Amino acid sequence: MHPSPSTDLSRAAALAADAADPLAGFRARFTGTDDDGPDRLLYLDGNSLGRLPVETPAAVARAVEQEWGQGLVGSWADWIGHARRIGDLLAAGVLGARPGEVLVSDSTSIDLYKLLVAAADARPGRDVLVCCADDFPTDRYVVAGVAEQRGMTVREVEAHVDEGLDPGVLAAALDERVAVVVLSQVAYRSGALVDVAEVTRLARAAGALVVWDLSHGAGAVPAELTAAGADLAVGCTYKHLNGGPGAPAFLYVRRELQDQLRQPIWGWFGQRDQFAMGPAYEPAEGVDRFAVGTPPVLAMAAVEVGVRITAEAGVERIAAKGRALTGLVVELADAWLAEHGVSVASPRDPARRGAHVSLTHPAAWQLTQALIDRGVVPDFRTPDRLRLGPAPLYTRFVDVWDAMARLRTVVADGSWTTYPTERARVT
Repeated sequence: MHPSPSTDLSRAAALAADAADPLAGFRARFTGTDDDGPDRLLYLDGNSLGRLPVETPAAVARAVEQEWGQGLVGSWADWIGHARRIGDLLAAGVLGARPGEVLVSDSTSIDLYKLLVAAADARPGRDVLVCCADDFPTDRYVVAGVAEQRGMTVREVEAHVDEGLDPGVLAAALDERVAVVVLSQVAYRSGALVDVAEVTRLARAAGALVVWDLSHGAGAVPAELTAAGADLAVGCTYKHLNGGPGAPAFLYVRRELQDQLRQPIWGWFGQRDQFAMGPAYEPAEGVDRFAVGTPPVLAMAAVEVGVRITAEAGVERIAAKGRALTGLVVELADAWLAEHGVSVASPRDPARRGAHVSLTHPAAWQLTQALIDRGVVPDFRTPDRLRLGPAPLYTRFVDVWDAMARLRTVVADGSWTTYPTERARVT
């Protein structure tokens, strides 16, 4: 299916890998993928924002023109169940969870807040929240805010910026004071994977609950939440699930925990008898109690398309191609870029890597801008990381090869030196 490491790194080998790719047919289901010209745009930022599926405009138009335009308020009979219905699609087709354990709602930050507070309440007498010092800022900010509001202590666990979290380091931070652990399955900077099952076992042995952030993994790497015994999780739908900018997030609550937890935002969609309009809040049964207010119906129409495509392709097949694509990035970086001071800043073991690779160089910001001007879309992460996310559903091996060839030219000819530094950009 793909070039073997350290063997044939020719463009012809990349083309041969594309010819053998069982997911090749999915590429045509995304917009902007029909240009095969030598100057075509090479999009390697699917881990920040996924491409637009071809089916999405029609799905959103149906929601606007038929369901809203013609059905008007009568369409609520269908809309009101969207959060659970799409949640069940995510559970079965993407997350390895059971029906009734996933809900599409709100944003990742709000969902994290809801689950973190509910989990902390479920561990009375414990006053410590644990998170990773190198985790995505929103996660750390939410943890810090909840701790301040509740008079708790935050215990930040150090992680290697490239290799990710060492489970042994985490284990040393767990004791009888820890109520909740918040961690990402995939490190946003380096793509380093954390073993969900192993960390869940460690936390459970200490009596703590874990809230997983699956944002950089959902739709790209398996989560297998039920098999891992996971307690709680949140994640976004606009990256590898291709739900569109600002798409609603999802939350997962293990079935056995649902009726033990009470989330802090008491909205009418989480009320047991929603349309009774009663004077007091009584949480609904099951995962519905984690809903809050009116769902973003139009945005959810787009999310459903992305989730269905991902489920159809199969997360295991997507992950296998992701390992191969990122492996090609690593091999080409070693072969072409190392002599110019660019090095791989992600785990080299494909089993420990998500669907993106970070390269490090002191002028990574300038390299990023030079690449964008040459038709390659990566992104930059502090302090000196050039991040490449070849989304497996629509990125070909030859796209990776051509993007790396353009990067090789930029690095070798020194053209990046004409770009201002990031500090100049900020000031």
